[in-house]
Amino acid sequence: MQIDNNILKHLRVIQICDSNFPVGSFNHSYGMETYLRLKKVYDTNTFNNWLDVYLKEQFVYTDGLAIRLLYDFLEENDMESIYELDRLITVQTVAKESRNGGKLVASRMIKLFMDLYDLDLLKDYDKKIRKKEVFGHPALVFGMLMYSLNFNLKEAIIYHMYSTISTLISNAVRTIPLGQKDGQILLKNFSEEFVSLYEKVMNLDYDDFGANSPGLELSQIKHETMEFRLFMS
Repeated sequence: MQIDNNILKHLRVIQICDSNFPVGSFNHSYGMETYLRLKKVYDTNTFNNWLDVYLKEQFVYTDGLAIRLLYDFLEENDMESIYELDRLITVQTVAKESRNGGKLVASRMIKLFMDLYDLDLLKDYDKKIRKKEVFGHPALVFGMLMYSLNFNLKEAIIYHMYSTISTLISNAVRTIPLGQKDGQILLKNFSEEFVSLYEKVMNLDYDDFGANSPGLELSQIKHETMEFRLFMS
């Protein structure tokens, strides 16, 4: 008996949103480790505060809005605007480690996604990356996969939120450290905010793209000069 198509569709999301999905995200804290070394993040509550700022003041204005713009451009078959979006989301990442980390994760994502699914959109993006005509970014790779698998925009943004937050919580569990139970509670609590954050993304303008928290950017820059690091960024 064949599995129900709708169930299979969501099993695919569970697989790629798993924090253990092997694309290298476990190597990156995106500035959290700087706060950890400065003893500003040291337990569940302080990490909750950091993650709240990261989600609402960085993710929403970069990855979240990028996926929304990506879907618009894909509907119009406007590939040149997508390649420009790739450039903008990369160059606006001030910290070198975060910028390079994003490109590395994107490269691993696209290779693994192409092993799992035979999708022309990903193949074309990969060719551009290999020719160094674009940089490659995880949000755009994820968005292209979701679009190609017929997930709507709301699903794409919320699933990417879940994947990102799940990975960051998993990284915090092993480094702060947090208890596994505390990590699961945090994941549940943040997941309950995803719909309202999606609505926030939908109310943003193109000019909002790249708005960021200076504190997060500085922490990501400072990570490059730390003497002892567990993460690449």
